[in-house]
Amino acid sequence: MTLHSPLDMHLHLRDGDMLQTVAPLSAQHFAGAIIMPNLLPPITTREALLSYKERIQQAIQQSPSTINHQPARFAPYMTLFFQPDYHYAFLESLRDDLTAIKLYPAGITTNSEEGISGFDVETLRPTLSAMSDLGIPLCIHGETNGFVMDREAEFVPIYETLAAAFPDLTIIMEHITTAQSVAALEKHPNLYATITLHHLYITLDDVAGGMLRPHLFCKPIAKRPEDRHALLDVALNAHPKVMFGSDSAPHPRHAKEAPGCAAGVFTAPVALPALAQLFDAHGKRGNLQAFVSDNAQRIYRVTPPDTSIELVNEPFIVPEKYGDVVPMFAGETLEWNIKETL
Repeated sequence: MTLHSPLDMHLHLRDGDMLQTVAPLSAQHFAGAIIMPNLLPPITTREALLSYKERIQQAIQQSPSTINHQPARFAPYMTLFFQPDYHYAFLESLRDDLTAIKLYPAGITTNSEEGISGFDVETLRPTLSAMSDLGIPLCIHGETNGFVMDREAEFVPIYETLAAAFPDLTIIMEHITTAQSVAALEKHPNLYATITLHHLYITLDDVAGGMLRPHLFCKPIAKRPEDRHALLDVALNAHPKVMFGSDSAPHPRHAKEAPGCAAGVFTAPVALPALAQLFDAHGKRGNLQAFVSDNAQRIYRVTPPDTSIELVNEPFIVPEKYGDVVPMFAGETLEWNIKETL
């Protein structure tokens, strides 16, 4: 199975030592990725964005691929942390280095304390109007502060309000997990979505139905079987408005295996073999290319580096950890493996 220029449209690379560990793992397999801006402090200025981009590129160049022993050709598609008062001239000045802006509700996930507390359209209009005029997509972590299983469903009306108020603005519903979010795709032409690997594989029962599995704990939390079925339906059939976004979120092992377990599933180094296994098992191998690249290129209007990944139907024993980060499927055997990167 050969994939051309696979893309990860929702990726956390962190910073410092963690960046040095995880950035090369994504760059080995993917031609590019949308990089999340929720660092401490968050990426809100030109200087911070360009500096972070440089650190990402340095981390990748300093760690040649373990597959072909060459520095990876990887495009970090940079994002700003949403602020309601970004003006047109500021965003226009960043247009060559900025791919999207990420909006977080305040306190809803890791490092989102400086996010938005209310979703009054007029308060958000200055930034959203400028984005709409400049063709900059808006990515949203769509959850309220309600009951944890209902948070995403409660946010769908906000998606719809924003989509109607700004019809020329491309809005990405990030890491959707519910049947309600899938249904919302059909209601507005400017609504799109990313779907993670882990939400295609697990439900809440896998996380907490038996012994608690902290390395599967994430936000938004995994949902019900009927929600997973809805996600599988659009992903496996390469619905033109959905694309792969891993939401690969590394945390050191001590932060996951702890009373205050950090939210996030680390999937970057296993994503393509696991997706190949999933699509193959459902007889949908021919749709994987659109899900992991073609749809994203069209939705975001990006042209990634011209790379190819060759996967083979051979066992891949997932390492117990990468550095100090435990991946999804740690110690398990996947049916597909990466043969080479071209």
